[in-house]
Formats: sequence, structure tokens, C-alpha cells
Amino acid sequence: MYALAKRFGDLTYGNAFLMLGLTTLFWGGNTVAGRLAMGEVSPMMVVFLRWVIVAGILLPLQWKRIQAEWPVMRPHIVLMTLMAVFGFVGFNTLFYIAATQTTAVNLGIIQGSMPILVLIGSVIAFGTKARALQVFGILLTLAGVTMIAAQGSLETLLALAVNPGDGIMLIACVLYSGYTLSLRNRPQVSSLTFFAVLSGISVVASIPGFLFELSTETAQWPTLQGWLVVLYIALFPSCLAQIFFMRGVELIGPARAGVFINLVPIFAAVLAVSILGEPFEWHHGTALFLVLGGIWLSERKAGSR
Repeated sequence: MYALAKRFGDLTYGNAFLMLGLTTLFWGGNTVAGRLAMGEVSPMMVVFLRWVIVAGILLPLQWKRIQAEWPVMRPHIVLMTLMAVFGFVGFNTLFYIAATQTTAVNLGIIQGSMPILVLIGSVIAFGTKARALQVFGILLTLAGVTMIAAQGSLETLLALAVNPGDGIMLIACVLYSGYTLSLRNRPQVSSLTFFAVLSGISVVASIPGFLFELSTETAQWPTLQGWLVVLYIALFPSCLAQIFFMRGVELIGPARAGVFINLVPIFAAVLAVSILGEPFEWHHGTALFLVLGGIWLSERKAGSR
């Protein structure tokens, strides 16, 4: 039985492609959840409640291991705080702000820049060798993301307007790219223990945004549907996806793992069709082909971690 369980663990938790695939699926579902949350709960309320729920689950379960592994984590507490503030709270907060000032097309294209930002950062910070095939694969996936963001229309792509929201979204992508790169140097403790501490830090870091909504009377407590959305966001995109993403980075490194982020808009489109009933058009299929083809190319003899 033990051997069977170990074999199952190797095939699941030890499989980077499965871990990163589920991660991007959950993050794609987060896009649909965000749409379902409109009018049901305010944005900063979601950011605050999601981390309260995650921390409320993980901290009690991991408390003994946190105490045991605290001597290893304590020298890295500044890095861990920055990772939580910028990667968990900062990215989502800036995403919500950018969404009020720019178009969805712009947001999709800019979010597709994260793998390139991760690769550039990996080359600069870690000296990762980016081979021509890997670069081409990333550019191919970016082409797919651009196509789906522009809905297959060259006129839409060429007519993009520049506004402050574009810059805010780019900053958000830089923040999460930095978080991805930082995972390489995280303290060598179990992923659950590490993530539990980050979730606790994220609760504190999300309080200012929550208080801002309260002070400006824009806060909206969740309705019944809002609570269901918050629970999904807390359990899947916020909890399981982050654990799986950290595991994926452990297995294949930040540069290669970053390529999979391009699957997020693809999964978001598929889920929007199946759950929200939005139409599936030719550019969705073409974009899916480009993204999967780009990941396949970048994984062939990809550079070392």
C-alpha cells in the first residue's frame, strides 16, 4: 500500500506538467469567478477574505511544523514578506485597479508578458541560458495569447489605446514575475509550511485595501453567490494553485515554469464558454494551438534551471 501511495505521489506531486497545468486551470477559473463576483462582493473584500480563509485553514494545520522549521525560515523573513506583499496581495490589487482603467484586450496582452519577464529575470539574476528554441517557444505562446486577447482581430490589436491602466498592469506582472523568481531562493522547508506563513503575511498585507474600501464606503460584503465565489477563489486559485506552482518551480525552475502562465487565458476562455455560455470562435482554437505548441517547443532541450 505504501509503495502504491508513493508511486501515485510521484505521478502527481512529482509531475511538473500536471502541477503547472492544474495551477493554470485554477487561475483560469479565477477569471470566471471574478466575473461571477461582479455585484456580489467588492474587489478588495475578495483579496482580504481569500487570505483570511487560506490562513485560517493552513496556519492551524501547519503550526507545529512552522514552529519546528521557524529557525530555517527566520533568516528569510524579509524575503518572505516581500513575496507575500508583492506576489500575493500586490498583483491582485493592481490587477483590479488596472481593470478599471484599461481594456480587457490590453490586460490580456500585458498579462501574457509574464513568461518573458520571468525568462529575462532568470537570465539576469541566475544566468539561465535561454536557447533559441526556448525563446521561439515563448514568442509563439505570446502570439497565441495576443490573438485571444485581441479576439482574432488585427484592427482591434492596432487600435489599442495607451492609458495609465496599462502601466499599472505591467507593474503587476513585474511583481508576480519577481515572486516567481524568488521561489528559487525560498527557505528549504516544506511547501505547505512555507505557504502557510505567506498566507498569514498576506492577511496583514491585504488589510490596507480592505480598510480603504470601508473608508470610502465602496466595500460590499459577499452575498450567498459572493461567498461561493470567495470560497472557490480561496481554496483553488489562492491555496492549491500556489502550492502546485511552487512545486512546479521546484521541479523545472522559474524560466520553464513561467511559460505555462500563458495557458491561463486559454483556460479562462474555455471555462467562460462552458460556464458562462460565451461563444467559442476560431481564434480561440488557433490560440490554443499556438500556446500548446509554444510550450512544447520551449520544453524541448530547454535550458537548465
